[in-house]
Amino acid sequence: MYHNTNINIPDVRKDPETGIMYRVWKRGIPKTVFLLVHGLGAYGGRWVYLADFFLRHNTASYALELRGFGETEGLRGHVASFKVYYNDICRLRDIIRQENPEADIILLGSSMGGLISFVLAALKPLLFEGLICISPAFLSKIKFGLWDYLKIAGAAFFSPRRQFDVPVHAGMCTRDEECREALDNEKREHHIATSAMLTDIAKAEIEARFYKNKLKTRVLFLIAEHDELVSPASSKKIFQKLKVKDKTLVSYPGMYHGLAIDEGREKVFEDILKWIERAPGRGSS
Repeated sequence: MYHNTNINIPDVRKDPETGIMYRVWKRGIPKTVFLLVHGLGAYGGRWVYLADFFLRHNTASYALELRGFGETEGLRGHVASFKVYYNDICRLRDIIRQENPEADIILLGSSMGGLISFVLAALKPLLFEGLICISPAFLSKIKFGLWDYLKIAGAAFFSPRRQFDVPVHAGMCTRDEECREALDNEKREHHIATSAMLTDIAKAEIEARFYKNKLKTRVLFLIAEHDELVSPASSKKIFQKLKVKDKTLVSYPGMYHGLAIDEGREKVFEDILKWIERAPGRGSS
């Protein structure tokens, strides 16, 4: 995706059992494996910088391609229900466990992927050894026009596959000019969501507040303070109310929504690495 010849190229795979697509960055026998879940409009290639960094620290990455995005088949921006995503993540987790029987599996989601990951980790509290939420979309700041809201609400009942343009652009995600250009020119990126997708996002935002007390795994929140897409305050509020003992929040003043592709991302990666290394029972790598 990005114009850096030193970046490791992932292995793109498709599960014959379920048809899920995912990218793999892996070498040797990793101590930790990330299961990466991208956000609305993105695709698995967005994780290239994060995956490349952690590949040098004995950590593999498996990046799920959410249905309706990237190179997946079907209607763009559409999924019938987030239950499809939850099932796909669980399937990829099983694949990771089969291929890496001794590794810790960390669920890591960004934006909408952070919201999806949070809800799933709360519903299945023993499935992962950790949860990382980057700019989680607990409360969207994206604004549609009044007429658009009415059309989306109506379509939710009568035409759930109707597509809508989501008013976001690359400049809201990153200050990195190379990344902005790449996002603008990447055909696998789009800003389309169906009424069913937008409805399930709103539903998951509500569920996150109800299910937060079920979370049992250690958790790391990474919050961009200059976020035009989701509310940092909402993420902090949910974090404060989590009952899990091992919880950490790091905020980044001046950084944009896409922490993994924004200027200063190396600091974000270093903070994640420190969090991994202080896991109970783990020595530094």
